[in-house]
Amino acid sequence: MNNLGPAAEFLRISEHYRQMSDGELLDLAQDPSELTDVAQQALASEISHRGLTIPSAKPALRPNAVPLPDPADSNSPEYDDDRQLVETCTVWSQRDALQLQTLLDNAGIPFFMGPENATGVDAVTSNFADGVSVRVMQVGVPWARQAMQTYEPLDDQTPKGQAEPEDLPVQCPKCRSTEVVFDELVPDESAPAANAPQKFKWICESCAHEWEDDGIVKEA
Repeated sequence: MNNLGPAAEFLRISEHYRQMSDGELLDLAQDPSELTDVAQQALASEISHRGLTIPSAKPALRPNAVPLPDPADSNSPEYDDDRQLVETCTVWSQRDALQLQTLLDNAGIPFFMGPENATGVDAVTSNFADGVSVRVMQVGVPWARQAMQTYEPLDDQTPKGQAEPEDLPVQCPKCRSTEVVFDELVPDESAPAANAPQKFKWICESCAHEWEDDGIVKEA
């Protein structure tokens, strides 16, 4: 996973730091110069989220280098929303779960299966025959949707009449093409800097038009 986008890399590293103890995080923060900008941001986010304090004599983490939630606001409602888990689908067999895991792993997107929040199929203790939900962090939803475009479940047992509504395709507002690619999250310039929410930036592959929106696709 050497070609991950900054947000996907941030999520992967964040999950790694979340498994570390307070002492390990503080030790790592003592010499952040060897870490990448994304790793430093993820480290600062986790330290702030836990309410830890780095001794003032230690080197400070470098400022953000990617358009992701500011670690200084990690306890704000906006940051909590970014880390909120969102259900992307339900899997009904181990082979479908493994297929989905491969797609999300290749995209560097952390996921959580079942009520046990398993981060891998091997750790799932729920019964796949009853349906196991798969969730990702809100900030990773656009990348998860991109990764799942080739997902083809073989054992979908969703009862007829209760199937989840299909996501509406994103359309270019200029040429109405659905050949649209998610580019990145950017700050909302119309909101106060301290509380600026993230906007979704899209690029149309048909006419090269670029635009930003709130990421919610509505029926015409």
